[in-house]
Amino acid sequence: MEQLLAVTRLADHEPGQNDSLENMVAFSSPRRSVWGTGTAAQIHLPAPWPENVHLVAEALSQIQIEDEVGSPGSGPVAFGALPFDRSAAANLVIPRIIHGHAAEGARWRTEIAPIGGTGNSAVTPEGNGEALPAVQSATPSTVDLRSVRSARDWCAAVEAATTRIKAGELTKVVLARELLVQTDTPISATQLYRRLLQLYPAALCFVIDGFVGASPELLVSRVGEIVRAHPMAGTTPRTGDVDLDQRRANELLSSQKNRTEHQITIDMVHETLLPWCSYLDAEPVPSVVAAGPVQHLASSVEGRLSRPTPNVLDLVAALHPTPAVGGWPREPALKLIDELEQADRGPYAGPVGWTDAQGNGAFAVGIRAVELSDRSARLFAGVGVVADSDPESELEETRAKAQALLGAIVRV
Repeated sequence: MEQLLAVTRLADHEPGQNDSLENMVAFSSPRRSVWGTGTAAQIHLPAPWPENVHLVAEALSQIQIEDEVGSPGSGPVAFGALPFDRSAAANLVIPRIIHGHAAEGARWRTEIAPIGGTGNSAVTPEGNGEALPAVQSATPSTVDLRSVRSARDWCAAVEAATTRIKAGELTKVVLARELLVQTDTPISATQLYRRLLQLYPAALCFVIDGFVGASPELLVSRVGEIVRAHPMAGTTPRTGDVDLDQRRANELLSSQKNRTEHQITIDMVHETLLPWCSYLDAEPVPSVVAAGPVQHLASSVEGRLSRPTPNVLDLVAALHPTPAVGGWPREPALKLIDELEQADRGPYAGPVGWTDAQGNGAFAVGIRAVELSDRSARLFAGVGVVADSDPESELEETRAKAQALLGAIVRV
């Protein structure tokens, strides 16, 4: 990698009109948002990617840093949508221009350029202080949606999974349905991302290499010594009727099936993170979190990391995939997914997020997301299958989860 210099300065306004939308990447959360344009460097992680995440820290460390902000997410930042498949390779990108915004109000702008180059706009206000211009793209007039497998075939896969679980091979497996969308005009990743920000302001919204989503689930974040996760498992539909949705939330909390499924995930996340921590707490009772057309059981996990403090990608590699998107035990569940799902998930349900040169970062679970390619979109909707799962009920759950993305695509 050529020698690069990252210069970060505080910004007192939103990004300006002069910033290009070329190769836009972004990750937005209620706590901290970062986004960038252009490409300063690319990082390739050979397969299997979890064994090579150290290459990201090495690449970021090679960039000289002049940072007057010192906030997590300032300086050079690498963004990535990592594959669900742990045996695959992965790629991350370091944008040339990076913007950041923390919940407490601080804003910053980083520019990365070759040492001795002419790029120096990071030290001067850019544009006229107006918000980034809207991306113009034609609204689709025709949208074709199809399931890659018939509903009958997919339900048969769920039935086969319950048989294997009852036989004692495993406790839970997550099976996903693959859906394909075709439109008569190209789908703008940036415009879809912005639409999701408006629709789901409490979600973790992202756009990285054509993978766009609004995930409700934080896989893990590291800010200094503080580590957080927000695992989710157990789902029921939402209707918009406040009383009915509250009754369904109460039923979710009292459901032995869903509480068991949820506890499997919480235990795994807690036990995985605990060796890295001086202390770690998990909520004793889950709460119900609304996520568009569905609501989930969720529990916050938070602690303080021991020294030497791990890089956020070390935590990502240890946690992925949690039982919420893979199953439990991990290896039998992943083997059954390969056998029954009959699809390459790509980045779906994989970790998606960012990390900076200090090892801070945030990664969501890449669900409620879609892969875009010109006039086509590929998305998955998954469910946790346990011994007493009903295939038809699980099918309905996939339909409810898919609505979050399908509605946004159609309205783009």
